[in-house]
Amino acid sequence: MKIDTLKKAVISGYSKLAEISGLKKTPSLFACCDTKEYAKLVGEKIGYSNQELSSVPQEANLGVGCGNPSALANIQKGDTVVDLGSGAGFDAFLVSKQVGETGKVIGVDLSESMLDLANKNAKKGEYVNTDFILGDIEKMPLEENLADHIISNCVINLSTQKQKVFSEAFRVLKKGGQLSISDIVIEEELPAFIKDSLAGHIACVSGAEKIEDYLQYIKLAGFKEIKIESKKSFPLELMLLDPQIKSLAKEMEVNMNSKQAKDLASKVVSISVSAVK
Repeated sequence: MKIDTLKKAVISGYSKLAEISGLKKTPSLFACCDTKEYAKLVGEKIGYSNQELSSVPQEANLGVGCGNPSALANIQKGDTVVDLGSGAGFDAFLVSKQVGETGKVIGVDLSESMLDLANKNAKKGEYVNTDFILGDIEKMPLEENLADHIISNCVINLSTQKQKVFSEAFRVLKKGGQLSISDIVIEEELPAFIKDSLAGHIACVSGAEKIEDYLQYIKLAGFKEIKIESKKSFPLELMLLDPQIKSLAKEMEVNMNSKQAKDLASKVVSISVSAVK
């Protein structure tokens, strides 16, 4: 599958999610991202406190994360933080309160619809220290040595050029700056029908890399002190809510409640990783 085709599909899929979420309707793209019914459930499952979930505009939480990357970073007042694939702004808004009035948060996203929604949420929540810019995380429109921290939540797996993403993160970070990310990886290779699936890629499964390969990208970018802060199986009940996954299962005649489905799900894990420039 061509890189351009995948990128366009990701932009289109998440743009539709942003547009539907902004209208406060139930997204039909994938049910795990239902801002009305599932987003809070997902947030609780992946490590956010109820206080965090209730402290930002409701439309900012689309339920598409797989961890809480800002919890890994020792973010201080006055820091500059860059959020890769900032979406509707959820993690950026949490960090905004940590950096305070003297700090800065910059969200980078490739979907104009997501940026529109994030900016609406920023205005609603009066986040004056937060900016959202249009940009590709594989080639960011940001100067080098800019950020004290770079965070990302379940986005880098969507890139087919992960080495470029981590090299860009390294370039943009100041010396001594910290990378704190949560993402989906795999412990064993997935079947070809999933790896080659466009729907599976958008649903953050088929683009996932093996853990050792993922960590190697970070190392080759120049990072030190690379540490897996947490690793856990992505909740099967959340996968079962995802119609993209359901569609794949139906196509391949896989019962999502079967042992085969559980074995497939067990190969997919959520990790949180930190590293230092």
